[in-house]
Amino acid sequence: MRWDHDQSFRGEAKNLPTYPGPNKMRDCYCTVNLDQEEVFRTKIVEKSLCPFYGEDFYCEIPRSFRHLAFYIFDRDVFRRDSIIGKVAILKEDLQKYHNRDTWFQLQHVDADSEVQGKVHLELRLSEVITDTGVICHKLATRVLECQGLPIVNGQCDPYATVTLAGPYRSEAKKTKVKKKTNNPQFDEVFYFEVGISEEWVIKCHTFIIFKRVLQVEVDLWNASNLKFGDEFLGELRLPLKCLRQSSSYEAWYFLQPRDNGNKSLKPDDLGSLRLNVVYTEDHVFPSDYYSPLRDLLLKSADVEPVSASAAHILGEVCREKQEAAIPLVRLFLHYGKIVPFISAIANAEVKRTQDPNTIFRGNSLTSKCIDETMKLAGMHYLQVTLKPIIDEICQLHKPCEIDPVKLKDAENLENNRENLRQYVDQIFTVITKSGVSCPTVMCDIFFSLRESAAIRFQDDPDVRYTAVSSFIFLRFFAPAILSPNLFHLTPSSPQTLTLISKTIQTLGSLSKSKSCNCDLICNRFMIKRAQGRKRFGMKNFKKRWFRLTNHEFTYQKSDHPLCSIPIENILAVEKLEEESFKMKNMFQVIQPERVLYIQANNCVEAKDWIDILTKVSQCNKKRLTVYHPSAYLNGHWLCCKATADNTPGCTPCTGGLPANIQLDIDGDRETERIYSLYNLYMTKLEKMQEACGSKSVYDGPEQEEYSTFVIDDPQATYKTLKQIVASVKNLEQEHAQYKRDKFKKTKYGSQ
Repeated sequence: MRWDHDQSFRGEAKNLPTYPGPNKMRDCYCTVNLDQEEVFRTKIVEKSLCPFYGEDFYCEIPRSFRHLAFYIFDRDVFRRDSIIGKVAILKEDLQKYHNRDTWFQLQHVDADSEVQGKVHLELRLSEVITDTGVICHKLATRVLECQGLPIVNGQCDPYATVTLAGPYRSEAKKTKVKKKTNNPQFDEVFYFEVGISEEWVIKCHTFIIFKRVLQVEVDLWNASNLKFGDEFLGELRLPLKCLRQSSSYEAWYFLQPRDNGNKSLKPDDLGSLRLNVVYTEDHVFPSDYYSPLRDLLLKSADVEPVSASAAHILGEVCREKQEAAIPLVRLFLHYGKIVPFISAIANAEVKRTQDPNTIFRGNSLTSKCIDETMKLAGMHYLQVTLKPIIDEICQLHKPCEIDPVKLKDAENLENNRENLRQYVDQIFTVITKSGVSCPTVMCDIFFSLRESAAIRFQDDPDVRYTAVSSFIFLRFFAPAILSPNLFHLTPSSPQTLTLISKTIQTLGSLSKSKSCNCDLICNRFMIKRAQGRKRFGMKNFKKRWFRLTNHEFTYQKSDHPLCSIPIENILAVEKLEEESFKMKNMFQVIQPERVLYIQANNCVEAKDWIDILTKVSQCNKKRLTVYHPSAYLNGHWLCCKATADNTPGCTPCTGGLPANIQLDIDGDRETERIYSLYNLYMTKLEKMQEACGSKSVYDGPEQEEYSTFVIDDPQATYKTLKQIVASVKNLEQEHAQYKRDKFKKTKYGSQ
């Protein structure tokens, strides 16, 4: 089993202390830290003592930590930025504040309170008989190692001091300095004599109990070349009462701040910080544990009706559809089943939609799943499509404000309107011409949406386009333009992009079929040869003008096409081996009855044609999985020597394009998250079971408490619910057993 963590936050501060200058305002930013390691920094809010950040930050936490900390800094252009205060939340307390706004008092920050990391100690107490026969006791303190110490000013050269402290004694010893590491391996042993007077020690069986507390003190330091001395990294105070049941003890201990830290300022002096922290911690078992639940989820696309599937049921019981969509999309992407799943739930939603103008406009499971898929699969697509023009807009910074009330003195309304029109035109153009860069998985989903909408609303010629444009414009490109920093397009979000985003949304909403009826994608002269002709004689190769639209691939000699290949008839597009005709830069367009061999003018052009033709035909239902890399000549295939011209291909089709997504997704972790959601909403699952029984027995008006569930087939839904509950309860038992076993193995003081 392993632990995985996710965390996100947003926040604002208020009542920060005034700046000791004439204007009293501050330019502040906030950092998010795992212990003392900064992982995120907000924008700077200028001239404010109540800065509002409102930035969402999401991260996978890659290591263990003790505190999730938030520091408020005041930017100072003349010297190093100063810390105003911090909020530090213990890892074990994060669930208390999960997904709810909370105000925290800012705490004072000083060097003695900033600690992190842990130390591994072994203590051993032994009796020694001296030459005179006197029994004395020796304490061996072994400092094995430390982990996770902070990096101080770019370096960490740690050492430890070990002291046995008590009344009338304080004996300190020191380890060697370990250079350039925050995970030092010391493995040094220090011996201390323990007094043997009756006042100190009494014997009880084979154990030793100390009447007065002695303690081992371990201090970690960073050896510094600065004149101010070595930096304090943390301390540990360990009473020897831990040895009362054993003569030896070994454990990990978290380093602690100094007891005498600076506490002169009251909490109210520094203001407060409002945070909304979402924190999840997954305890992930080996893959076999999840097989029943995972298999149940993955077959959701094949369940009839899809509303009776495990994935759809998760969307029904979760409080927010987004909760269900995130792990479902990642799970189905990981196993290559996202397109059939979204197609199934989208088709069901379309059938329930009465008005074509409202298609996919709600926050349904379908919409949220498509949003999440675009977010995961479309990041590179956004980069290649939008980043160049957004960089230009941010660099030139032309005024585009068209609200007369908001115009600045030096601005002209007509000039601003023209600037905005030019920017919108540029962005709209790059979007409409970006089809070849769109990831395959997004194209497959959009094709499915288009077909479902066209079948459902056959009298509306525009619905097949508006169904797609509502996602591609309103929920993909427009949000990226509005907040480019969230999509890693640019660190800032100028007001100009807000105006452009609103305009793009309006244009996307007005998209009609006339603009998408027959878009020319590419045209060029190339040389072609048809299958089945004699090998010899250049008369078989003809120079023709090729033209590709989103409906057909044609070639012609004059004004009229000599041949037209519908896009749906293209089964594969692949390279052709040079040996076939002793000609370079050739590729083949495979159709049901024949193959068209084409020679491009150069290798780059050949690759472009292969990519484009593959892209526009990738949704064809009869696409091939294998092909012949060489031609069929003189009665046999040159590649595999098979004699029948209809012999299946001998080589797997490539079909992959640079725009295809590659994601590092852990299927077991996503299944664990889905289990956690089912477990969290077990009451709703049981209520849904009751609703299935009610609908099966009495198919009259729905009871109000059951009306929130979509149940098309009560018997099929009940069967799936029963399987879900059984799988969840089995996993719940495994988690409970793991916690019991872990509790038994945990020693006092250990990590």
